[in-house]
Amino acid sequence: MSDSDKFGSTDCHVCPWWLAYTFDNPLRRLAHDPEKMLGKFIKEGDTAVDIGCGMGHFSIGMAKLVGEMGRVVSADLQEEMLERVRSRALKQGLLPRIILHKCSPDRLGVNEKADFALGFWMVHEVRDKESFFNEVVAFLKPGGRFLIAEPRIHVTESYFRKLADTAAQSGLKPDSEEKINLSRAIIFIKP
Repeated sequence: MSDSDKFGSTDCHVCPWWLAYTFDNPLRRLAHDPEKMLGKFIKEGDTAVDIGCGMGHFSIGMAKLVGEMGRVVSADLQEEMLERVRSRALKQGLLPRIILHKCSPDRLGVNEKADFALGFWMVHEVRDKESFFNEVVAFLKPGGRFLIAEPRIHVTESYFRKLADTAAQSGLKPDSEEKINLSRAIIFIKP
C-alpha cells in the first residue's frame, strides 16, 4: 500500500478464505505464537475478540489463555473462515470457549463486552475505519485493550500512523508500540 493511497477509501480488499492456507500453517507459530504474543494482555476468565479471525490462528491461542471461564469471539466476514475456526476449535476441545460471529462489511456487530480485542493484519482492509474504531470502543470494557498489528510489507509507516491517529480520535488511548515479527503494532487502552 503506498502513501498515496487514499486513507479510509471505500474500496475494500478482503483476503479470500482459500489464500489463508498460504500463511496460516504450522510454521506461523514460529513468527506469531499467540500465547507468547498475547499472554501479557489476556488472563483467565477474560472475554477477548479476534476481529478478522481468519482460520483461527489467534482465536485458538486466545481460547487457551482465557481458560474455561473465559470466552473468545471469533469474528469474520467469511463463513468459510468461521467453519475452519469451528473445526480447529473442536479438534482441540476449545469450541465451548469460542463464539463464532459473522460480521458484515460495514459492521462488526459484536455485542459482548470485552477485556481485549485483536485486529491482526486486517484493519487496513476495513472500509470505514472511523465506524470500525467506534464499534471497538463500544464493546471494550473500561481499561480494555486493543492490539492493532499490520503487515510491514503491505502497510507503510505513514499509513499505520493514520490508522493509529484515527483510533485515538475514536477515544482509544495509545499505550505502547509492540514488537511483533513482520508487523507494525500498537496497543490501545479504553479509558
